[in-house]
Amino acid sequence: MLKFSKRTSHKAGLAPGTLVHIGEKMTDEVVIRLIDYDRENLREASLQAVEEALPLKESPTVSWIDLVGLHDTEVIAEIGNTFSLHPLILEDIAHTGQRPKIEEYDELLFVVLKMIEYSPKHELSSEQISLVVGPNILLSFQEKEGDVFNGVRDRIRKGNPRIRRLGTDYLCYALLDAIVDNYFLVMEAIEGKIEDLEEELLAGPTENTLHEIHRLRRNIIFLRRSIWPLREVVNTLSRGDFPQISEETEVFYRDVYDHTVQVMDAVETFRDVISSMVDMYMSSISNKMNEVMKILTIIATIFIPVTFVAGIYGMNFEFMPELGWRWGYFAAWGIMLALIITMVIFFKRKKWL
Repeated sequence: MLKFSKRTSHKAGLAPGTLVHIGEKMTDEVVIRLIDYDRENLREASLQAVEEALPLKESPTVSWIDLVGLHDTEVIAEIGNTFSLHPLILEDIAHTGQRPKIEEYDELLFVVLKMIEYSPKHELSSEQISLVVGPNILLSFQEKEGDVFNGVRDRIRKGNPRIRRLGTDYLCYALLDAIVDNYFLVMEAIEGKIEDLEEELLAGPTENTLHEIHRLRRNIIFLRRSIWPLREVVNTLSRGDFPQISEETEVFYRDVYDHTVQVMDAVETFRDVISSMVDMYMSSISNKMNEVMKILTIIATIFIPVTFVAGIYGMNFEFMPELGWRWGYFAAWGIMLALIITMVIFFKRKKWL
């Protein structure tokens, strides 16, 4: 089941900036990948130690350092010491339950995002992505292997003129754009699931249908909690309030903002549709129950006069005229069958059957 929040009880009472990992426990080794480039040159490498990135601070090239694995707080602390990151940045990186946000620290921008994946089993999985944007260095922090940034990496490798010419502000935009574009894929998958559930509701819902509707409802709530603050983050970046974002790059952030608005509109639409699906399910169950009660009522109504006739002739009076009649038994059956046939014909004419 998708959890809306992470447990933080073991962090209560600690000083601000204390580096404590909060999130899914991992045992994999931390991976640090480097992509260093300018217009003419490109270098990719896997860093064995954080100290190997120290010369990049003075390099004029754009350096993208991607760290995968937040469970090892010692590595995060080394990154912080190497690039002079504020302790509150490091604290938020290790705490994977952050709300999407943007903060400015001297020459650095700190951005927190949520990367969403939708599995074939119709479950959402969320991963926190933290970006630290400096003059010529961009640090990205991921919880685990697997992301949506392969398209960005391919553009860098193939020598895309714009991304190779512009700085870390454009690289930050490219990563943001990849995350938001992935939201569209998630929304398409959810839309397909909604259509399947609608057909199931019309054909004949079961108890499992209601469970699927509630699961979708939780997913939509989680998406809304991830996208709503993300929209504010991108809007802030697009307004030109930060010197780290060049005027040439602002227009691209405005484009991402338009995409986040579209995703948010889709989420709101899906939320309304799912609410109506719950009402549709309850109406369908109520109609099914009404049909059952209708059949039972008709059966009971048909047998009321039959029971009346049987009750009369079941009385043990001595001087009942029909008791001594040779054809009395068959006459009673004939009367009861005639009553049943008459009532069935009447119900059919009234279209109750």
